[in-house]
Amino acid sequence: MSASRPRLVRSVRLPAAVEDRIREEFTAPPPPHTPLDTQALFQLAEETKAQVMLVTHHAAINAAAAARIPASVQLIATVSVGLDHLDVKAIRARGIAISNTPDVLTDCNADMAMLLLLTAARRAAEYTALVRKGWGRDLAMDEMLGMRVTGKTLGIIGMGRIGQAVARRARGFGMTVLYNNRRRLSSENEEGATWVEKLDDMLPRCQIVSLHLPGSDETDGIVDAAFLSRLPKGAIFVNAARGRLVNEDALIDALRSGQLAGAGLDVCRNEPHPDPRLLALPNLFMTPHVGSATVETRTEMGMLALDNATAQASGKPLLTPVEG
Repeated sequence: MSASRPRLVRSVRLPAAVEDRIREEFTAPPPPHTPLDTQALFQLAEETKAQVMLVTHHAAINAAAAARIPASVQLIATVSVGLDHLDVKAIRARGIAISNTPDVLTDCNADMAMLLLLTAARRAAEYTALVRKGWGRDLAMDEMLGMRVTGKTLGIIGMGRIGQAVARRARGFGMTVLYNNRRRLSSENEEGATWVEKLDDMLPRCQIVSLHLPGSDETDGIVDAAFLSRLPKGAIFVNAARGRLVNEDALIDALRSGQLAGAGLDVCRNEPHPDPRLLALPNLFMTPHVGSATVETRTEMGMLALDNATAQASGKPLLTPVEG
């Protein structure tokens, strides 16, 4: 790849500072007005002989699509930490490098998990709906009561970077934190949390549970009816990770029955078209997959993707390569 002005295409418009850098350092067409799907991105890369493709989940590349990546492409830089929209093995079999954007999303995603936790526990969706209808009456002392999170036990499933950051925040709310992970972390990375080897042993101890696992065939539907039944009645469920982790029929049943008092979701299975039954639930607080959606984080994500593109162009090692 030439070290001077690599040719680049992107599937989405990026924050202003990132777009400015693309104009200054890369040869690239204007940003798309709306996200490009896989075929549209491939066509643009073919027309421009792009060497780098910046992608997000809008332009997923499965094994069949990997066979159609234009021959000019040498790097696929995903502006995400997650890789479930990419068939890494198939792409790398083509001799194409892959990079992602870990670490820079950690704080914002942990903040989002805490937002979902608090809004679900304190019935924010119901309170907001009441106010938007005009409020109009005093609430009784025993009406629409939520859960105090201080002193409660939070179970974190998946204690990677984001799980650890959630544990740090939860300690600030006086919560007891348990975690389930494939292996126990070193004490300095546990953030004061206690490892529970078996998920079945952890769930009955948790008034609140938060998912922080990657989406994969192995974890697909890990949250099912059996999982939810092991939680104490009236628990709070949070998912700011991946929608495919959850059996939504089971989640809906648990929210309707009161097994769950509430849930906070930033993701769902059929994004961006949630199951209408979910949206009808008064005890669900949901956001549209925006865990990283701050100016600071989205800018850092884009800049890291461009740093990888620059490294590839210069013949240097990628900063955040994806091996597989």
